Amino acid sequence: MSTDTPATVPTDSTPERYLAVQRSDEFAGLRRALRGFVFPMTIAFFLWYALYVILSAYARDFMGTRLFGSNINVALVFGLLQFVTTFLIAWLYSRYADRKIDPVADRIRDELTGGES
Repeated sequence: MSTDTPATVPTDSTPERYLAVQRSDEFAGLRRALRGFVFPMTIAFFLWYALYVILSAYARDFMGTRLFGSNINVALVFGLLQFVTTFLIAWLYSRYADRKIDPVADRIRDELTGGES
């Protein structure tokens, strides 16, 4: 990484520099990478949550099926799995961001700030 300002980024005013970065292919790739994770994961989690709510409303007998002991049923397991799924998605996003998003964002920030962090 160089601390020199790239030739493609205007140096005369800050707003123009930000606009130049926003129009860059690197920034577009960063947005694509973010959307490539966030949108599919959001849709998948929403469908999983909707399944839980719909089954709770319309399949009460199935959701009330006892699995273990007298108090553990399908509804409770599905509800707990909502929490597990949330933490899993957060962990997956953290790993994805470390590998795909953060390095590009750091390069863009370094270009704008001239290597000052």
